[in-house]
Amino acid sequence: MSRADVIREGAVREGAAESVRAPGPLWTLGLLRSELLITFRRWRTLALLGVLAAVPVLVGIAVRIETGDGSSLGGGGGGGGGGGEGPAFISQISNNGLFLVFTALAATLPFFLPMAVGVVAGDAIAGEASAGTLRYLLVAPAGRTRLLLTKYATVIAFCLAATLVVAVSALAVGALLFPAGELTTISGTRITYAEGLGRALLIALVVAASLVGVAALGLFVSTLTGSGIAAMATTVGLVITVQILDQIPQLDALQPYLFSHYWLSFADLMREPVYWDDLVRNLGLQALYAAVFGSAAWARFTAKDITS
Repeated sequence: MSRADVIREGAVREGAAESVRAPGPLWTLGLLRSELLITFRRWRTLALLGVLAAVPVLVGIAVRIETGDGSSLGGGGGGGGGGGEGPAFISQISNNGLFLVFTALAATLPFFLPMAVGVVAGDAIAGEASAGTLRYLLVAPAGRTRLLLTKYATVIAFCLAATLVVAVSALAVGALLFPAGELTTISGTRITYAEGLGRALLIALVVAASLVGVAALGLFVSTLTGSGIAAMATTVGLVITVQILDQIPQLDALQPYLFSHYWLSFADLMREPVYWDDLVRNLGLQALYAAVFGSAAWARFTAKDITS
């Protein structure tokens, strides 16, 4: 028996002895803390957050250059709550830098944010399997259900962190390059800058909540394979495919059930009064996807033979 086999056998025996004691809440919090630290210390995660932070900078600089001679950008107009109000905010950036937050979130939500979440979620289980560490995580008294929930909570934390990175970056760039003051809502009413900040925070939270369906989908895919790269690529590919399907007019009967259909409904938070219908549909749809694919991930993971 090799030295590596001896170490593995010792780890299994030690874990089996420890598993007699049920882990308490503090142990679970420690596991979650460990997962958060590992995830957010990875260079890949930092690179993803760096790319997300750069998007508002590029948009802000482009708008600043375009409007540097005193001209204004075209745009504006309205439409249905889920039909793309977000990009129309770009025409308001030169008047108030806070609109850069809304524009940056609208620009990153269709691709950059779900791609980043897909990478992290797809790697959650499959990455451990490909690295050969999944067996040793399960040797500890965590249990498969507890480990899966911890992984999902970590991905949700990344959803929130990624969204806030975009929002904070856009807020800083908007304050540096453009004026600040009262805002004009989509409905044409005026609100104070403080109220605008509150709505910006609420919009960021809604955008983060809009990604929980993708997170559950990625986690499910991650339980199907032992290759982290394959799981990440599959999740990102599915996100892109769903977005393409959401743009085909002949599939209009199917589109309300696609997780991306109501993503841009966050623009309705900039109406006076707020339109809640599409916002509620979006959050309900994300909860449905989280329940379905979360259950599928649990069923797969708890019955899966772990060999690595």
